[in-house]
Amino acid sequence: MRRAIRLGTGALGLALFASGCGTNDFLGTDQLNPPENLSYEVEPSGTPGEPASVTLHWTAGSDATGWNVYSRETTSGSFGFRATTTSNSFHDEGRPALQYYITATDLNGLESGGSATVTIDERLALPKPASLQSVSLNGAIALIWADNAVLSNPSAFRTYRVYSASYDIDTNTCGATWNLEGTTVAPEFRAGALVNGVPQCFAISAISIEGFESEWSPTVGDTPRPDSRNVVLTARQVTDLTSGFRFWGDQNGDLKVQTGELGRIGSGSAIDLDFSAERDATGRIFLTPVRSGTMMQVYGNHAIADLTEIDFAPATGYARQALEALPGWGYVVQMNGGDQFFRYGALRVTHVGRDLIIFDWSFQTDPGNPELTRGPMSARAGR
Repeated sequence: MRRAIRLGTGALGLALFASGCGTNDFLGTDQLNPPENLSYEVEPSGTPGEPASVTLHWTAGSDATGWNVYSRETTSGSFGFRATTTSNSFHDEGRPALQYYITATDLNGLESGGSATVTIDERLALPKPASLQSVSLNGAIALIWADNAVLSNPSAFRTYRVYSASYDIDTNTCGATWNLEGTTVAPEFRAGALVNGVPQCFAISAISIEGFESEWSPTVGDTPRPDSRNVVLTARQVTDLTSGFRFWGDQNGDLKVQTGELGRIGSGSAIDLDFSAERDATGRIFLTPVRSGTMMQVYGNHAIADLTEIDFAPATGYARQALEALPGWGYVVQMNGGDQFFRYGALRVTHVGRDLIIFDWSFQTDPGNPELTRGPMSARAGR
């Protein structure tokens, strides 16, 4: 992966300092003032330390009709003529030179003395974001990262860049081709229009006001998955017809069918439902596994604030036992997919009444993928 920050050869000077060029080295210096306020802005390329281009800006004198651009690759080398422009800006495509200065010209062919020299100082790059987390959503991934780049120098920060690539969860590796998802000034980003069940890899960089790109944050892999909110099940003892729930499957209950139905409510007495809502003699309602190969467990040991707090489906701890539905608590369901892979779903109960329960649910359509919300890529194990 692209990591190294390139430094110009020789000792780098300050970002802006006076040129060593003598004002008498040019014709007409008594008649034509040199340009002032020379500054620069580099364009990030996606590779830290390798800007895609640099744009120079300066203040034009009243008598100037054109400007000459000079550059050099080291602080000890000789300046060479780079280009002529009739605009008080210059775009240099490709890897920038180390230093630039500008002279003014007029219609008589006179050339001013040199402006101050500007140094393309890549040491001005900000530190990389120290951490990155992701949250799986329906057709999207929410990204959250450390804001240390801003905190290190708030006045030097411009924006963050968000990159994405394919992700192989079996080998825990990102793809070789990275794309720019977007930019943001906040340490968070929602990558949308993603295909559920297709793993993605993400990384973040920080951009300084000069345009220098930091090294990339740690990478994170995640997989968007379907979800739904405020699903109502009645207790089977009240209304059997709406007391059962199936995360996914076609009409024959085949989880391998990619076009299978999502979030089906049905009869709790049907044998193809994942679980049913059962009310006991004391009035409590229990989530009870129904379909063969479906097992459940409580997520954690306390209530959770939102469904997205359920991260990886646990590898062990599932059982075919009824679990009491408690408001705010989360539950993870492991299902036999009819092949060598399990499927994983999660739910959070939001309300428990006398006759019904209300819950939010999520389901990972990628076979054998336990990702339900978030986590660092280092936690991604093979299936």
